[in-house]
Amino acid sequence: MSEGKKMTSSRRHHLKSLMLQIAANWIEQEKKDIAMVKEAYMAENCPAPDLSGDQASLMELCKKIHAAIDKIDESRYDIEAKVQKADIEIEDLKLKVVELAGVKKPALKKVRMSADAMLQALLGGKHKVTMDLRANLKQVKKETKEESTEAVGDWRKNIEDKADRKKMFETS
Repeated sequence: MSEGKKMTSSRRHHLKSLMLQIAANWIEQEKKDIAMVKEAYMAENCPAPDLSGDQASLMELCKKIHAAIDKIDESRYDIEAKVQKADIEIEDLKLKVVELAGVKKPALKKVRMSADAMLQALLGGKHKVTMDLRANLKQVKKETKEESTEAVGDWRKNIEDKADRKKMFETS
């Protein structure tokens, strides 16, 4: 299809339904094939037992069948044990992969909460805790410096002295 042309929804729906019908037919055919293969295997490997005979021959046949069942159960048990061992190894390897990758910590969000609200959240809703941090602070009085006006002197005189210094540096 070109870029300019778009498929209509009815056409898309029709094609989708056709694909689903074809897939359903394939699944049915696959089930029939599996059943035929199973019947052929059973006919080849498990012939119908000959039940015509006396009681002793039937007892012997039952013993053979039981022995075969025991062998199959043993092999099934061994295979199950191998599968469980493999599953445990797979889980261990998955855990190792997670450990090697490391756990990513989510970014923390900034939450504005007062100290009272934090304590109430930590201690539970029953406890009423008020924490006035400023109440526990020590009171400090500021010392005021009293400067003598004599030390400051006349500000004009200081400026004239500095101007003389400036002239000294300029002349040299």
